[in-house]
Amino acid sequence: MSKTKQKYSNPFTATVNGIRDLFRKKERVGELKPDDRLDGKKVLITGASSGLGLATAKELARRGAEVIMAVRSGIPEKGEEVKISSRSDKVKLLYVDLSDFDSIKNLVEKIKTDIGKIDILICNAAVVSKKVRRTKTGLEEMFTVNYLAKFYLVNLLLKEKMFNKQGKKIPRIIFVSSESHRNPERFEWDEFGVFKDYGMGKSVERYGYYKLLMTTFARELSRRLNTNRHPEFSVFALCPGPVNSNIAREAPAVFQPLLKLVFSIFFRSPGQASEPVVYLVASKDVEGKTNDYLFLMSRKPVDEKADDPENGKRLWHLTENLLIKHNINLT
Repeated sequence: MSKTKQKYSNPFTATVNGIRDLFRKKERVGELKPDDRLDGKKVLITGASSGLGLATAKELARRGAEVIMAVRSGIPEKGEEVKISSRSDKVKLLYVDLSDFDSIKNLVEKIKTDIGKIDILICNAAVVSKKVRRTKTGLEEMFTVNYLAKFYLVNLLLKEKMFNKQGKKIPRIIFVSSESHRNPERFEWDEFGVFKDYGMGKSVERYGYYKLLMTTFARELSRRLNTNRHPEFSVFALCPGPVNSNIAREAPAVFQPLLKLVFSIFFRSPGQASEPVVYLVASKDVEGKTNDYLFLMSRKPVDEKADDPENGKRLWHLTENLLIKHNINLT
């Protein structure tokens, strides 16, 4: 494996290279402006009870959005925190467990009955587990939460026509990805969805692989949604860079003090790291674009494997078949 491909292969190299990436000189794609407002827009964000998701929810509420926080914990206190911070009462919390497909289906039903059509979806929730865990469906938890649940949620919302396309509105679907999506050398097509055992030493490597799946899905989704001359959806992905969040909460206890120290010194706060997310949600600069990928606030091409239409088609086909195999219906 090349040095480039080893950047995010384990917790140590991922941390070191995340710090290096943060301080490299990059050309900014643009700036968030005070008039980049979201008044009248409904934004659904997953994983909004802590870290990047919570910080993003606060900023979107400040900019006038009706924010729907899809969370597994923090009900109702995290919603109250967002309301107080943003001075907005247009904040709602809905429960979802992204490792449970029945829970995702219930979330979509709640949106349909209680919220109505949404303008923007932010797929932010992610997990890095210290060891392999099996969901009640029999699938691996990191694979499910970091990729498969996003495929299911997005397609369920599309099938239920829950995106607001009234008039000339172009809904936005945003995936919080990672530069670690570049790390895997290949797709594991023959083992797609197969439950594999691993420990903490492999969890960061698996995380990068699932981010590759998600980023490939984002590109294929844009191709499938935008088949006409005029854009129908904007599908964006981004890497926020190293964030001082609780995503490494399952690291061994002996490493926790060191990780907390390194994160607090070198990593950006969730509020700072939320800038590219908020930019892709609110900025007029990306209005009408069918796809984009940002690393921090710089535009980059995604990894060539993720951009390959043949890989996108194959991933979509395998994912649909996997859902059928496990009796997970998109109806």
